[in-house]
Amino acid sequence: MQEDLRFGVIGSGSWATALVKILTDNGQQVSWWVRNATQAAYIKARRHNPQYLNSAYLNVSLLQIMEDPKEIVQASDVLVLAVPSAYIKEVLAQLDSGSLKEKKIVSAIKGIVPGPDVLLNEYLQQHYEISLQNYFALLGPCHAEEVASEKLSYLTFSGVDAGMTERISTYFKTPYINTVTNGDILGVQYAAVLKNIYALGAGIAHGLEYGDNFLSVYIANAADEMAGFLQKVGIQHIVVGEHQLTHTPAHKKDINYAASVYLGDLLVTCYSPYSRNRTFGAMIGKGYTVQSAQLEMNMVAEGYNACKCMYHINQTIGADMPIATTVYRILWERLSARRGFEEIEEVLI
Repeated sequence: MQEDLRFGVIGSGSWATALVKILTDNGQQVSWWVRNATQAAYIKARRHNPQYLNSAYLNVSLLQIMEDPKEIVQASDVLVLAVPSAYIKEVLAQLDSGSLKEKKIVSAIKGIVPGPDVLLNEYLQQHYEISLQNYFALLGPCHAEEVASEKLSYLTFSGVDAGMTERISTYFKTPYINTVTNGDILGVQYAAVLKNIYALGAGIAHGLEYGDNFLSVYIANAADEMAGFLQKVGIQHIVVGEHQLTHTPAHKKDINYAASVYLGDLLVTCYSPYSRNRTFGAMIGKGYTVQSAQLEMNMVAEGYNACKCMYHINQTIGADMPIATTVYRILWERLSARRGFEEIEEVLI
């Protein structure tokens, strides 16, 4: 009989709080890194995070809250990384380079590591000798706010070790969370990065007072653009309406591009009022500067840094990405939002 896995969560924002809630609601003990001592004391005393997702009540009897990430690593078999990608290098720098080698790493980060502009698994392999066999991605579509209110949501777990991917996913399955597994570890991460960029664009369009008719055309074209990039980097089965042979129960199909982690996550991130990327984009469309929009929000919009990183990555890949490129130019090269979307209008089909 296998022993229970011990989970540690690095990060104390909305998504990290949601994941801690899921694990503890499932009866799992969790070691949780909360960097701010005042915030940690408040959670212990009041059973919810005062700064993020404060409607989610937590079973503190199952929580071991720590301020030193090294202690979290020592106490865990599975380390869930749930900090914004812009800060992940700073957090990892606090850890001993060899301390992660035998750990299972679950990335709940929906971004690119800025600077080297690489996926997190590549960064961990280069700097911490983490093999792809021990690396897993945890993705949506799943907004933290709906986890707090326990509305049915789906989480996708991706990894090259199918058995361990399935095993890790079981710890997150609750009456309000269904889990899906797949083996496309690179494709799901790129899709998670790109959908945030397209959600920024959807928000900009909303801020510019485009309507739902335009937005539907925009998202359909964004989905096509994303599929083109994924195919260009060698991701397989990026199709809709086709499925490979599978041994799963008859009502279950194998994963293709219509699956929740690709098209589903793109749709909800572009449409949902909970989407921080859509909210950030809407501010830009209404005339906010990037700096003023960042000050207004209490959360990080991953798509902001991601659009710059993906612009650089695509200089090598060479995919046709006029929408993502225009969002990058609006946010980083001061192209006016109005002019940028006039250009986007011309390429939509």
